[in-house]
Amino acid sequence: MPNSDLNLSFLHEIADGSDEFVIESIDMFLTHTPELLKTIDGAIANRDWVVVASAAHKLKSNLGFFGMPVSLGMILEIELMAKSGAPDIEALTSKFNEVKGLISANLISLMKIREEKKAGLQ
Repeated sequence: MPNSDLNLSFLHEIADGSDEFVIESIDMFLTHTPELLKTIDGAIANRDWVVVASAAHKLKSNLGFFGMPVSLGMILEIELMAKSGAPDIEALTSKFNEVKGLISANLISLMKIREEKKAGLQ
């Protein structure tokens, strides 16, 4: 079954046939996304809702760019919960752990796609 939360159609469309662009974009996503997830994780632990909301907001555009609608919706929910200032910590943590697992699986898929693209360039 194909991954319903990873659709690179938009990326391929703007890449206009450039595998180099696709590889560079995936590299940036693979670098920044784990950092943002770590930031959100730490901010949740510290109950720093401003940082949670800010990092979730930054992550949203990346998820949209890489065709991850399920993750995008969940991160939006987390951002809105954090912006409320006094979120249900258990619900927010549960939602974050769920989306973190989904994004982590997508990161693995993106690593494979990147390697296949790199191999095709050689």
